[in-house]
Amino acid sequence: MLVCLSLAGGLLYTAGTQLDYINTQRQTMGLVVNEPVENLPPSLAFATVAMGAFRGLVVDILWMRADKLKEEGQFFDARQLAEWITTLQPRFPAVWEFQAWNMAYNISVAIPASQPEQRWRWVKNGYELLRDKGIPTNPKAVQLYRELARIFQHKLGGVSDDVHKYYKLQLAEAIGLLLGSEDNGLPADDNAFYEALIGTPSEWAQIVADPNVAPFIRALQEVGEPFTSEQPFVQNYLALRRNASRFPQAASDVVDRFRGTAALKRFDLFAKSYELRNTWKLEPARMHQVSQEYGPIDFADPNVHFPMDWRHPDAHAIYWAIKGLSVAKEKNDAETERYQTNTQRIVAHSLQNLFRYGKLIILSRPAEALDPDSPAAKSTSPAIPKDVFLSPDLRIFNSYHKAVLAIIAGYEDDRTTKESLENGHRNMLKNAVLSFYQAGLRGEALKIFNQLRKRYPLREFNVSLEEFALKRWREELSGFGIDDAREQIVMLLSEGYYLYAVRDDEAAAGREQLAQQAYDFYNTTNEPEFRIDLPPMPVLRYVALGQFLNSGAYPPHIRQGLLNRIQIEKPELYKQMEQTEAQLQQMQEQQGTR
Repeated sequence: MLVCLSLAGGLLYTAGTQLDYINTQRQTMGLVVNEPVENLPPSLAFATVAMGAFRGLVVDILWMRADKLKEEGQFFDARQLAEWITTLQPRFPAVWEFQAWNMAYNISVAIPASQPEQRWRWVKNGYELLRDKGIPTNPKAVQLYRELARIFQHKLGGVSDDVHKYYKLQLAEAIGLLLGSEDNGLPADDNAFYEALIGTPSEWAQIVADPNVAPFIRALQEVGEPFTSEQPFVQNYLALRRNASRFPQAASDVVDRFRGTAALKRFDLFAKSYELRNTWKLEPARMHQVSQEYGPIDFADPNVHFPMDWRHPDAHAIYWAIKGLSVAKEKNDAETERYQTNTQRIVAHSLQNLFRYGKLIILSRPAEALDPDSPAAKSTSPAIPKDVFLSPDLRIFNSYHKAVLAIIAGYEDDRTTKESLENGHRNMLKNAVLSFYQAGLRGEALKIFNQLRKRYPLREFNVSLEEFALKRWREELSGFGIDDAREQIVMLLSEGYYLYAVRDDEAAAGREQLAQQAYDFYNTTNEPEFRIDLPPMPVLRYVALGQFLNSGAYPPHIRQGLLNRIQIEKPELYKQMEQTEAQLQQMQEQQGTR
């Protein structure tokens, strides 16, 4: 017995001496699930250490406390508890998912619509929690990518929130500064810009070591604060290009001295690439890949895809959904398959949204034009009042159609899911036929109509294109929503401009009348409390004209002919165009040079 006790004691001692080594190896090999938590209150720190395996019980208590604080309106305290919960259980994806949803949806809407900047802060907190912390901690958790994509698609891209336009404006203006480079002559809608980003160094050490760029960096560093260290340097350079008045004059002098040089061009690309990668967590190579697969097509050559408009929330939704689907391919279990199906639906719905209102236009407007009861008028924000307008982008249809057919093909053995996807696809084709028909693109409309009849041989499609379009139009009028109304009105106006350009004035006047009828129908048949107001008709006319001139679907001589006729025969419309253009130019000057 004594021998056994001695042997046991020796073994325990030997094991104890190896404990530090074992813990070190676990740390090195990434086998530590719960890292030590710092900066916790003494009571929480004690409970965490003392309970050990009962850490989950501590989390449950914190979760209940956070929910109570939310109900009491103590939002900042609730957020602090949420951070502790995710810190205590970092490898439990459901915790991140719930907390992000709680901030983006529950807490945000508890704030009055008259404080849009406060609502936006919580929505932003929600998606940043997932993007910046939850996903890096759980890179294989498909549900986190899906939830992040859903927030972008539904909360930011949808219209259910009273201040959804404010969200869209904040997102668009924040990332818009990183898209395109005037210094390099590379606009955001040019694939060459993203190809240049891909070829740009991704690390600070690489750009500093570039002998062609180093002189510019040193010149800014000599200005002193705030150009003294890596990340603040990049962010402050971008802020300098946006609003030089916030920085010493010497910093602007450096930019002016290097303007037009290869050093400034190269660093400008690096700064934007660096910010996209490190702040927005968007890889330029993946952005370019998503655009080439799902971006709008060139009507002159359907094989050519233009870049996505990354100012639009649905573009971000597609990015994160696609990234989540790439993770799902590496796993093979029932839970992942369920999340995969939902994530694929987000891709399909986002492409559908981009087809219906993928063109995002930001217009500044005089402060006196504000509705005194609007959230913007009541806001304490000193920002210049602006309007966000979304209009259809027919160039997205081919991308949507191709993507949905590929998704449907993956569910041949799942009849329920397949039927659900096909129902949505069939309805989208019906809407697309009408949209292209009303835009004057009858060839495209007939092509889609034939695809519709071939894939879904139903009796309602055994009619001519004209008969189907007229019937569909009457159906649309009977159940107008904000998206339907906006889409139909802009399409009718766009077709009217085409007909006017080819001197079919009678038909053009007819389209104008239909557009006005649709506008009046929406405003008179929906109760005010259930209606989201359309922009004024002059704004819709301007947007439709801009869409026609920039669509790429019509020959240049048609578009030029329209401008010539408007200038001569409709001088009041031409003057309105000039005024709007001046407003846009003024807004760009106020924002500063990128």
